[in-house]
Amino acid sequence: AEARPRGGGAGLRFRQAAEPVPPVPQGLLRSARRSGQLNLAGRGLSHVPEHVWRINLDTPEEAQRDLSFGAADRWWEQTDLTKLILASNKLQSLSEDVQLLPALTMLDVHDNQLTSLPSALGQLENLQKLDVSHNKLRSLPEELLQLPRLRSLLVQHNELSQLPEGLGQLLTLEELDVSNNQLTAIPTSFALLVNLVRLNLACNQLRELPADLSAMKSLRQLDCTKNYLEAIPPKLATMASLEQLYLRRNKLRSLPELPSCRLLKELHAGENQIETLNAESLKQLSSLCVLELRDNKIKAVPEEITVLQKLERLDLANNDISRLPYTLGNLPQLKFLALEGNPLRTIRRDLLQKGTQELLKYLRSKIQDAGPGPSEEPPVTAMTLPSQFKVNIHAITTLKLLEYSDKQAAEIPEAVFDAVGANPVTTVNFSKNQLREIPPRLVELKDSVCDLSLGFNKISSISSELCLLQKLTHLDLRNNVLTALPEEMEALKRLHTINLAFNRFKVFPSVLYHLPALETILLSNNQVGSIDPVQLKGMEKLGTLDLQNNDLLQVPPELGNCENLRSLLLEGNPFRTPRAAVLAKGTAAVLEYLRSRIP
Repeated sequence: AEARPRGGGAGLRFRQAAEPVPPVPQGLLRSARRSGQLNLAGRGLSHVPEHVWRINLDTPEEAQRDLSFGAADRWWEQTDLTKLILASNKLQSLSEDVQLLPALTMLDVHDNQLTSLPSALGQLENLQKLDVSHNKLRSLPEELLQLPRLRSLLVQHNELSQLPEGLGQLLTLEELDVSNNQLTAIPTSFALLVNLVRLNLACNQLRELPADLSAMKSLRQLDCTKNYLEAIPPKLATMASLEQLYLRRNKLRSLPELPSCRLLKELHAGENQIETLNAESLKQLSSLCVLELRDNKIKAVPEEITVLQKLERLDLANNDISRLPYTLGNLPQLKFLALEGNPLRTIRRDLLQKGTQELLKYLRSKIQDAGPGPSEEPPVTAMTLPSQFKVNIHAITTLKLLEYSDKQAAEIPEAVFDAVGANPVTTVNFSKNQLREIPPRLVELKDSVCDLSLGFNKISSISSELCLLQKLTHLDLRNNVLTALPEEMEALKRLHTINLAFNRFKVFPSVLYHLPALETILLSNNQVGSIDPVQLKGMEKLGTLDLQNNDLLQVPPELGNCENLRSLLLEGNPFRTPRAAVLAKGTAAVLEYLRSRIP
């Protein structure tokens, strides 16, 4: 509670209710008077001691009583406080006394328990950066809109369901992050933010974007990841400065038309419902370096993709692509091409694993063979079975592939297994059905099968039959309802890739620690709460560990000792450290950061 204001000093003085506050070391205050910067992060403060707010108000008399002034400190030479960092404390409110620091250019109170902000913030007319992220704010005070010099406003990870209608008054704003809130709409006044360079709207509940955003002529980076967008307003195409556009995890059915975005370098549209790539849309994106379209429903890649001459990364993993234009091999800058998880008929699995350069070499070699036309699919020879479905015998004999996918079948018909006969099958694809268990007859293929896809089913547990397939190298169980793996899976000594994404694991499956050949563990979009860094370090071949979108509350520093990891993905978990800025620097930087935190 606030007591009544007393006179004295410059401006109003508010006393906070008596409560023991960890003291602020006098040496810190002394150096803050000299430097104009005070860092009180991580000190367990439940409120800010009054002498911090009054640091620039001491009169000579007070200076003599105040032990933080030594004989050598002349009070009239002190510097006004310009930077105040109160991050990672236990603050539930900020005093209106913040107005006693009118010279502040930066105020950082992220990672506290603030539910509101004082209206006095509006009087800090020199403020350029305000970070109130990772709090419990339900609203922003209207007074905030009066700040004439504010360049950076960070309010991500709060509980905002709406933004002030007049937010567009912050004309000097260059960076605005409102991600990870509960916003359902964007104020139309956003159109006035003509100096905005970076706008982050990710992880909200937006169903549409206002067309007026197109007025943001300076905007270079727009992040709309994880919302409910079904389309992008055509007017957005006029954002001439846009360089990076993130649209992952929405409900888009097609690639947006962006004819005027001549500078666009990165377009991320994975995990949507895109079925077709419009040749015209691609032609407009001549500056594109990164095109990320994984986890969509794309069936074909048009020849026109070769107009993207600057493309360096193309991610088409986990789509429904059955064939590719061989001319893809001619893209001069392409360094990374991801195609795994597609029903490609013309490219063998082992070729996909040899990496981008080998794949491009193969595609180029085919251009000469095939002439200018698109790559032809092999002819399909089919055997009609009594139940009126078809098993591709040609695929079994020539490609060693047994496929019965995308049939929404509750079980695999006996005739599918009967059709194999004595043929050795190396690849089995039973994905996208309604299977509730591992088909028992899989055990008949134990001497040859290496690659098994059972993704997108309703499998809730792994039976012992699976553990007998000891030649397995690849196992895809993504998008099922698994909560555990049996210890008997320890028998799969050759397994080097397992995909368990989009299941219901609450704990990291311990049997994985005992599979010595594992190189890749994909466990994103589960509810895993912890990992054992010591056991992971023992997995000497593990190069890729994807734990995105789980429930990790902390990352054990010892994970930094897993120096074989080339790709460690941790985004989308509730832990506070490492911060997003560290994660964005990539795996090597994250591991180094974690090692530095080992006690």
